[in-house]
Amino acid sequence: MEGKRIVLATRNQGKVREFDKLFARLGWETVSVAAYPDAPEVVEDGDSFEANAIKKATTIANYLGLPAIGDDSGLEVDALKGAPGVYSARYAGERASDEENWRKLLSELKDVSLSKRTARFRCVLAYVEPGQAPIVASGQCEGVIVHEPAGDGGFGYDPVFFLPQRMCTMAQLEPDEKNRISHRAQAMQNLLQKLEEAIR
Repeated sequence: MEGKRIVLATRNQGKVREFDKLFARLGWETVSVAAYPDAPEVVEDGDSFEANAIKKATTIANYLGLPAIGDDSGLEVDALKGAPGVYSARYAGERASDEENWRKLLSELKDVSLSKRTARFRCVLAYVEPGQAPIVASGQCEGVIVHEPAGDGGFGYDPVFFLPQRMCTMAQLEPDEKNRISHRAQAMQNLLQKLEEAIR
């Protein structure tokens, strides 16, 4: 299993670097699907994070004949019955900016008291070997949607996602700390644990 190459079904180099660090202890190399220009674009049309993650990983693994990891993540707000969910990146429209998305969110919550604005970031990862059943792992980070944005770090909904245990928004965290506690970091650790158990 040493020297194994895993394709990440993403063109986000930040995610590639995160996975690289994680899988280094297994001696595995991760590479972005961007290294394979002919690989198909996968439409995220599933009704859950898990469905989208599995679709991305399965499509890329079977096309390239290499193991692949797909991920999907987003924000779930309890007062909005789990919205924006799988539509987090396009909540305010297909080409909406991060600010447009969180401004729409704040507008939807304008009459909701702080105690009822509980929310979580969720991430689901799917690892697929060509022709094999997926190995799925998830992670989540609990918080509260505040009334006004704070912080200029991170991206997406980070400026309005408040972490009670840290007394700041996700956008106010140092990058290293965010990478330790985030939903994606938890999902990565859970996936790594499952993969280590599978190869014993």
